[in-house]
Amino acid sequence: MNVLIACEESQRVCEQFRLKGHNAFSCDILNCSGGHPEWHIKGDVIPLLDGHCDFITMDFKKHQIIGEWNLIIAFPPCTHLAVSGARHFEKKRKDGRQKEAIEFFKTILNAKCNKICIENPVNIIGSDYMKTWFPEYDLPNCTQYIQPYEFGNPSRKKTGLWLKNLPPLKPTNIVEPKIVTYKDGSTFSYDYCQSGKNRSQIRSKTYPGIAYAMAEQWG
Repeated sequence: MNVLIACEESQRVCEQFRLKGHNAFSCDILNCSGGHPEWHIKGDVIPLLDGHCDFITMDFKKHQIIGEWNLIIAFPPCTHLAVSGARHFEKKRKDGRQKEAIEFFKTILNAKCNKICIENPVNIIGSDYMKTWFPEYDLPNCTQYIQPYEFGNPSRKKTGLWLKNLPPLKPTNIVEPKIVTYKDGSTFSYDYCQSGKNRSQIRSKTYPGIAYAMAEQWG
């Protein structure tokens, strides 16, 4: 299969599909950190979404996709959509950032590809909030929610999958998540509490167990 992994610099999902023998490419505006520049397209993913495209990977090799992609898996930025940032929603509505993020999400979901998965944290897509403030967008709510600890990674991070012509992911190895409890009683996944300037980028990477399940069940 020809597989496009959109908005992925880590290449975790791309690598799993490659290991299954598929012609998979990651695409992001960032350099890849997965160690495979020969599979990575650095640039805007929108011109690639409908297939029928030529592109150059980071090893300066030219590639051509004849016809549509067989599968697109996308991880669009969630900064302006995730409900965890609801306190900033009013400002983001007014300055256009939310509308721009919704438009990007819609463009991926409506790509000319028979099978599509979009991954994002719990967000406003398809919610009553979006229907109230952005009624011009008719987008569905997510198909299913998954947790890393359902796929062998002892972390808690509720994540939504918007699926088009794909079956829901089946848990592969349910484990106990590592949880940190603060004095006020609030709880967080252990990896969420790690410090460092790259924490947000590290947190955005797909958990290995989920990446493996996507390739195993959809590839």
